[in-house]
Amino acid sequence: MNINIDNKALDWFSSEMNVQPGDTIRFFARYGGDSSIHSGYSLGVTKENPIQIGASVQLNNATFYVNENDLWYFANHDLAVSVNQNGELQFDYNENR
Repeated sequence: MNINIDNKALDWFSSEMNVQPGDTIRFFARYGGDSSIHSGYSLGVTKENPIQIGASVQLNNATFYVNENDLWYFANHDLAVSVNQNGELQFDYNENR
């Protein structure tokens, strides 16, 4: 699994979550909502220390990651993070092979 975060999303994390160098940002599966890959689940984001990293990317000296126990949510998909026209984070799931 790959995590791709575009520059506008990096700016969003900096301004909205005050992400600084050395911070760790977790993407996690949460019950409720809806996504294009799992009905009844959506993706959450929090500043949190990792337990057991399953996938990660380091950008601007911050680590964006998914814990191993949440990899089921992304099964056979990569995560692409961008910002939509309303200025909100957008998550796209691209099938990987």
